[in-house]
Amino acid sequence: MIKVLLVDDEPFILQGLSILLDWNSEGFEIVGSVSNGEEALAFLEKNEVELVVSDVQMPVINGIELLKRIREKYEDSIEVIILSGYKEFEYAREGMMYGCTGYVLKPVEKTEFVSLLRKIAQKKLKNADSLEKQRTMEKAYVARNVIALLAGKYDEVNVQNVRNNLRLSEEIRFVDIEFENAYFEVEEEEGELRTAQRELYERCVQILKEDAEHVIFDPSPNQNSYDVGIILCDYMYKRDDMEIEEYLQQLYENLTANMDRQVKILVGKSVNDIKRISTSYSNVLILKSFEGFRQQKNIFFYEDEVQVDRSGVVLCKDYIDNLIDSIEKNEQDNIRKNVNELFINIRRMGMNNKVVTLNIDYLLFQLIHIAIKQDDDVNQEEILHFISESSFEEGVMRGSVEHLTSFALQYSDYLTQLRKNMSGGVLNEIEKEVRQNYMTNLSLKDLSKKYFINSSYLGQVFRKKYGMSFKDYLTNYRINEACVMLISSDDRIIDIADKVGYKDSDYFIRKFIEIKGCTPSKYRKSKTN
Repeated sequence: MIKVLLVDDEPFILQGLSILLDWNSEGFEIVGSVSNGEEALAFLEKNEVELVVSDVQMPVINGIELLKRIREKYEDSIEVIILSGYKEFEYAREGMMYGCTGYVLKPVEKTEFVSLLRKIAQKKLKNADSLEKQRTMEKAYVARNVIALLAGKYDEVNVQNVRNNLRLSEEIRFVDIEFENAYFEVEEEEGELRTAQRELYERCVQILKEDAEHVIFDPSPNQNSYDVGIILCDYMYKRDDMEIEEYLQQLYENLTANMDRQVKILVGKSVNDIKRISTSYSNVLILKSFEGFRQQKNIFFYEDEVQVDRSGVVLCKDYIDNLIDSIEKNEQDNIRKNVNELFINIRRMGMNNKVVTLNIDYLLFQLIHIAIKQDDDVNQEEILHFISESSFEEGVMRGSVEHLTSFALQYSDYLTQLRKNMSGGVLNEIEKEVRQNYMTNLSLKDLSKKYFINSSYLGQVFRKKYGMSFKDYLTNYRINEACVMLISSDDRIIDIADKVGYKDSDYFIRKFIEIKGCTPSKYRKSKTN
């Protein structure tokens, strides 16, 4: 509603204006009525007003003087309509000179007056849209600069933009918020995941309020991660006399209230300059990859979860090196043997969770390094996370002998596949699978089992070669086959949907429209006429 102030020294005119039309139905709300320009200026000091409708001839301060003062103080933020009689044309001309929005003769004719109001409403709407677009663009630009800093690829322009737009402090952390299953199954609808991610982002914006600019949508370059980031500064929790743990727990509870999906929060180490935020971001990436060996919880702090001590005091380095050697050589019997020997040695030292965590962290660091040397284009942290989660089974303790053995065997297979540089040959086979079996319930997960390839790695190299996920590739192939059938046959659309692998014809039509821009029936008609 556009807020309106009526100004006239004659009460019956004020009353007449208020009932002249249905203001609310036109998008206006009368918020006040005063009898002269002085009272109007006092009202504007204390109330939000977007349109002033004022008579010219009034005591104390007349309409033209009121217009001049409004322009001096509020510039063009308040529209002004001047009401005047025929004999006051000079006033009207002066009013136009000072930026009067409109000039209406008394007695006010309803049609003319409503027409003027509608023009004002359209102008306000257009200005609001333009302002919103500008704010959206500015926000997106700030986010791009933050992401450049997270990646460690920035210049002083990036840094200055972030400093100009974010309130920073001496203790800064990167906080990542992602859904409980960080790397989703390929079969799940990407549109639904993106919608959930946007909902998560909007919730963060609402919770942080004046610090909403610190919320970053989709900070991770990983295609399979639907996350939201926060540049967390210590003043955010200190102003409420909170410790960071209490603040993030409250954030978690607010985010998950009435939300179908569960989330987790990963917190990097504190840095003292926004230029070093990439260090905190790297901490979060390491947390993600190590998470499979941690007991599940809502909030993970890097300092608490990742411990690597190279002093040799509690680190079973020789045993871990033997295990790494057997993993690299894919010697499955030796892998089992070396995992057992590692745990026997840990028990001799007085086994506790801290010692186990310390040794597993060292092992994971080394395995990531080995994989990166083989292919640094692949997100190795994601692969490690995926394998550690897939090797964890119900009833098996995380970080136990059984869990670590299963993980080491799977990771050894993965390294073997990596060395073979398998992407070309196997992807050709998968192309053939799609051509021959696109109408069946194909999934990347099943194909990875068939060809003995880690499914997360296969998903990455597939996207790298084709520029899209396997699910999108399969959908495009099915829709293109449907196009051929639409042109070359008289089959019903519901039957064609079934033939290309869609049991739900409504879903088929929706995907067809997304890819081809029209319905199947319209496509058939355009190609056969």
